[in-house]
Amino acid sequence: MQPNNAIRPRERDAILQALAAGVVPRAGLRHVQVGRAAEIGALVRDIDRIADGGAAIRFVIGEYGAGKTFFLNLIRLIALERKLVTIHADLAPDRRIHATAGQARGLYAEAVRNMATRTKPDGGALGSVVERFVTEAIKEAQERSEAVERVIDRKLAPLQDEVGGFDYAVVLKAYWRGSEDGNEGIKVAALRWLRGEYSTRTEARQALGVRTIIDDDGVYDALKLLAAFVRLTGYGGLFVVFDELVNLYKLQSSQARNQNFEQILRILNDVLQGNTRGLGFALGGTPEFLLDTRRGLYSYQALQSRLAENGFAKGGLVDLSGPVIRLQNLTPEDMLILLGNIRSVFASREPTRYLVPDEALGAFMNHCNQRIGEAYFRTPRTTIRAFVQLLAVLEQNPGADWRNLLGDVEVGVDAPTDADEPDGNAAPSASPGDELVAFRL
Repeated sequence: MQPNNAIRPRERDAILQALAAGVVPRAGLRHVQVGRAAEIGALVRDIDRIADGGAAIRFVIGEYGAGKTFFLNLIRLIALERKLVTIHADLAPDRRIHATAGQARGLYAEAVRNMATRTKPDGGALGSVVERFVTEAIKEAQERSEAVERVIDRKLAPLQDEVGGFDYAVVLKAYWRGSEDGNEGIKVAALRWLRGEYSTRTEARQALGVRTIIDDDGVYDALKLLAAFVRLTGYGGLFVVFDELVNLYKLQSSQARNQNFEQILRILNDVLQGNTRGLGFALGGTPEFLLDTRRGLYSYQALQSRLAENGFAKGGLVDLSGPVIRLQNLTPEDMLILLGNIRSVFASREPTRYLVPDEALGAFMNHCNQRIGEAYFRTPRTTIRAFVQLLAVLEQNPGADWRNLLGDVEVGVDAPTDADEPDGNAAPSASPGDELVAFRL
């Protein structure tokens, strides 16, 4: 048996490839996580509240490259460990919270395709969740000497109190019938419906005999139904992670922005008033998305009043009880530990294989501070990418000296993106926040 801190070669390579590209690893986050213990603790309390039948919503706000996506993925993995079901997706021009041309349904479909459980952390877990429900119903029917259909009807009865709950129950029963009859076509159709992949009611009616589909105007109701269903299946609840909400800030139409903000307000009100159970949201965005009074959440008065930060939390004081979590910059100590963790991953956690000594970590930090200033704390992605590339060069060139390499490296940040423009109209040529790191040997 491997020790808890062991790292497999495949996991090591996946972590390093992701960090070198400036993106968040899909696995192995525990090997590199540092700092932000208070923020993580606040989200863990939210997760426990969800598992206890409550609800939660958090807006995770940070600059590009500050670690929002890493933080959200870490929280999502914690939710899986606490026996919640998670779904996640990034907003994009074709994926929004509210729309009229399929963009909201597209967001829902992408999120449910990414559904994960503790036993299926990489996504695609919808089928196994539904299968678990059917298996438990059959087992209960045998124990009680009841008809399976009666047990399923009794289990699904609470769903029918929700908007769209009747057809939701019909589709789940259709899946059970397909399972009983060996009809894979019906099972596939039921999963397609649950994922929101039907674009017309006619197609859904022909396949499953239902009159409705999960459409743009019913996405939030579908999320509440999904949360109720996973609780019936034995999970603690549903944790929803939506990242890149800055795409709402970029919408050119004020009407489209306000309609999305109205949906966010509806979710926020439901959570704060206790109108939903077993459902949590973590929404990632930039400071502009939150604070801009022309295009951000603060442009919508009802949201501004609910999301305004505590005026007493000044001078280094924090308040993590509100809906907004502002990711604080990593401290120099955190950054030193982070670089040490990356060095350890490179060496497969074997100290005898470290490519650089401890003194190199401090020297590298000083180098980055001189070259890119305070951004090396504010947006650690730049520093991480540079350090991974430094270690890669040392690994592939055993005769190279890290001292000489530091004198030849240039670390810079890309030109401002469209999010930095006052009107947001610049061409989206590169992903926001991508940093340029170049070694010249």
